[in-house]
Amino acid sequence: MKATAPPAKRRRGPRLAVLALVFCSLLVPIAFLFNRFPAVYVTDERPQQEIDLPSFDRMVFESGGSVNEIRSDSAGVTEVNAEAQDSSDKISGSSKDSHNVIDGDSSSISTKPKVLPPPKIEQPVLPPPKVEHPKPEVKPVPLPVQQAEGDRVKPRRVQNADEVEKAKACQLEFGSYCLWSIEHKEVMRDAVVKRLKDQLFVARSYYPSIAKLKGKEALTRELKQNIQEHERVLSESIVDADLPSFIKKKIERMDQSIARAKSCTVDCNNVDRKLRQILHMTEDEAHFHMKQSAYLYNLGVHTMPKSHHCLNMRLTVEYFRSTPLDPDDSPAHRFNIPEHRHYVILSKNVLAASVVINSTVSSCEDTENVVFHVLTDAQNFYAMKHWFARNSYRESVVDVINYEQIIFDNFPEFGTQLLYLPEEFRVFISSLERPTEKSRMEYLSVFSHSHFFIPEIFKDLKKVIVLDDDVVVQRDLSFLWNLDMGDKVNGAVRFCGLKLGQLRNLLGRTMYDPQSCAWMSGVNVIDLDKWREHNVTGNYLQLLRKFGNNDDEASVRAAALPISLLSFQHLLYPLDERLTLSGLGYDYGIKEEVAQSSTSLHYNGNMKPWLELGIPDYRKYWKRFLTRDERFMDECNVSP
Repeated sequence: MKATAPPAKRRRGPRLAVLALVFCSLLVPIAFLFNRFPAVYVTDERPQQEIDLPSFDRMVFESGGSVNEIRSDSAGVTEVNAEAQDSSDKISGSSKDSHNVIDGDSSSISTKPKVLPPPKIEQPVLPPPKVEHPKPEVKPVPLPVQQAEGDRVKPRRVQNADEVEKAKACQLEFGSYCLWSIEHKEVMRDAVVKRLKDQLFVARSYYPSIAKLKGKEALTRELKQNIQEHERVLSESIVDADLPSFIKKKIERMDQSIARAKSCTVDCNNVDRKLRQILHMTEDEAHFHMKQSAYLYNLGVHTMPKSHHCLNMRLTVEYFRSTPLDPDDSPAHRFNIPEHRHYVILSKNVLAASVVINSTVSSCEDTENVVFHVLTDAQNFYAMKHWFARNSYRESVVDVINYEQIIFDNFPEFGTQLLYLPEEFRVFISSLERPTEKSRMEYLSVFSHSHFFIPEIFKDLKKVIVLDDDVVVQRDLSFLWNLDMGDKVNGAVRFCGLKLGQLRNLLGRTMYDPQSCAWMSGVNVIDLDKWREHNVTGNYLQLLRKFGNNDDEASVRAAALPISLLSFQHLLYPLDERLTLSGLGYDYGIKEEVAQSSTSLHYNGNMKPWLELGIPDYRKYWKRFLTRDERFMDECNVSP
């Protein structure tokens, strides 16, 4: 009789695999909940990156000890916190230690590359101003457009000091999310729910003390039961707005239980300590939900909508399916004629670029000699190419250029070949003398790394107008071509809410006028001949090597503000401030009549008009120039 073989041992491998699978299924959703990984399409329109800027020290001025800080937020929008000062104030040379702050947990969806501090520049890089023969001050050119009377913003309620401090702290931590949340704040209108919550807090504070008393077992059970019933009703009210019909009886029973608890002799310190504990827990819970909301907000403003992704893919596929354009019909011969009016747009967004072009030609009387050059990246090049081949804009022509390929083929010495859109810096300005009146947040947009190679790409051109892709033109810009800028290079709208002297720790020891105003991109008139004559690109590259590594994306983007300001020292021609109305991407208080009468609108900020989170009152100006009856837009359900 053969002996039976012993039963085979069960393998532990499958059981471990099942346990690992269960563990991962629980861990992954939690990881997404706490911002560890993005779960949607990440757009390249504004690179989603957080930049730590250790060189941006806290700065102190003599007038009232006002404080300046510079931080960075999750949007790739670097924050400059500057205190407003009068022109008569003197700037102190003292500074405190570096104080770096990251924009809260809401920014953890992006990488955090370190950026080295800019070294002290002993010798001036740019030529000093010529003081031997001073020229009269250049006055801004008047616009042929009537501007609305009065302030640009709607009247707002005057806030007290506490409200200003809370708003400032919120904006420093969460950025423009605070502005959005204020406009979309939902006030609790259900008084019954509020009453339930108040009763629940009081009952919880008394319950531990009552439970320790002898002979109060019945009251303890009653309080516990009422607390559980209130919690159940409140949890159900989140899903179902209709409260049960017997809710009044529950409120009455809870009032009776609380009254009995208050009649007992308990240690008031314990009740007070429990109330404070509940208050702190509630505040922590509210802050946690605010961080999660800020994360979702940042995710919404910096991710490409699914419909836009579909549109890009369909256009790219259709480009390779379609028949190539006949060379005889190509308008390429018009692209490099210096006498024509050339507009340059840097964009990775098909719809945004088309709106800029459509609004410009719609506002222009004569478009026969108008040429648009759209610089885009390799990923969006074919989609852009096919879109502008399908759509025409009066007599103007559109030249789509693969920026990355041109830099790679012809200018490898320029470092990174990536296309950078205009950089935006969040500037928080406040005054210690009148904090309730002057505290405000602005978005300052400046030229990026890619802008400084425009003269090298368009060597045959003498003058161009550079437009940001978040601009809408409402009036004819033809008068800008007749400007005599003298020896100046860059015609731009100045932003005198920020002086260069307030950024002395950022700008290093390079010579500059501390009373000079910053300037804004959006609509810029560029004299390419003067640019080449002053070697602006060479000065920019020299400054970039001193401020950081020109091969590192984080360093290049972090250095955009100081280098842009220094590169155009004494080369800036101030345009009339009425040329561009900025702030439509973050400021809810702009008057409608001011927006309607402005020559151009600049949607600088996070809330771009092509996003659902865009400010509804301003999106209509952008949508007015959006292409209609486009087959691919209908198929992809694109409806900004």
